[in-house]
Amino acid sequence: MALTARLSFINTTQNESSDDPEDLFAGSLGVIFTDDVTNQHGDASTALHYTSPHLSKPLRIELSDPKIAEDRSLFSHFLWNASLMLAELIEAGTLGLKAGEDTTGAGAGTVDVGKRVAVPPLADFDIRGRSTIEMGAGTGLPSLMAALLGAKRVLVTDYPAPVVIENLRKNVELNLKDQKGAARGVEVAVEGHGWGDLETPLALENKGAFDRVLCADCLWMPWQHENLRRSIAWFLSEDDTGARAWVVGGYHTGREKMRGFFDAEKLREVGLEVERLWERDCDGNDREWAWDRGAEDLDITGRKRWLAVSVLRRIRKDVDDGKAER
Repeated sequence: MALTARLSFINTTQNESSDDPEDLFAGSLGVIFTDDVTNQHGDASTALHYTSPHLSKPLRIELSDPKIAEDRSLFSHFLWNASLMLAELIEAGTLGLKAGEDTTGAGAGTVDVGKRVAVPPLADFDIRGRSTIEMGAGTGLPSLMAALLGAKRVLVTDYPAPVVIENLRKNVELNLKDQKGAARGVEVAVEGHGWGDLETPLALENKGAFDRVLCADCLWMPWQHENLRRSIAWFLSEDDTGARAWVVGGYHTGREKMRGFFDAEKLREVGLEVERLWERDCDGNDREWAWDRGAEDLDITGRKRWLAVSVLRRIRKDVDDGKAER
């Protein structure tokens, strides 16, 4: 079966789909025009329908309507392509879709200039039985897919602005109560979490509690990279050697603003390392990660077609101990 996720607009003032809803996918991630890509979707008056043949009904994704400038500066009132990409990876990996079967490109495994790109098997994104926490969730789409596809526990977090958290809770309520399948038995909660704020009851009660940490489009603020790394390391299980963080980020604000998150030494300071890191575009084409792509990085039309996709893990102590002995 093909992964044919589609997105369409809903006029929330009429509380129903428009007569001619705009299809934002048509078989690939993002809206592809002749020379441009839409990387953010929706607004407070235009909710979204996210459909898939593997869901019993479309997901209705509501967008928050922040009035305060500080809340608007979070840009959580849009659905971003990074969230769509991560949701598709979770869906394809959990359902065992094969490369080439999915028309949106989640796991297409194509190559760049004749070189095989080292991407993990789709099965690595299997969410069944996992405990997940999402950072900077925005609309919460990856978490919704995790809950619907068999995760054991799902904690959805974003900056503790009331308008953001209220909208996340609304999306959970709208989309999980009537869906058939795994969501009925999963433990789902929505809470506020400021990255790096590890003295709150939420943080203290959940240290090392998750074997999957989800981050979609959280890398555009370089001044928050340290805090985000700290939060990922805090919540990621220390006991499960298979625990991973899945981090997907777009280049819409510039590669130079987001790439520092992957600095090996800074990750090492919190006990993390990159297991896999590559780039995928809105059509599912993969290429190797690069710290600098020259002229392409200066062209917003070109760079926003691409996303960085990464898998982080805890540094393996047995490997470090072996190096020390040698």
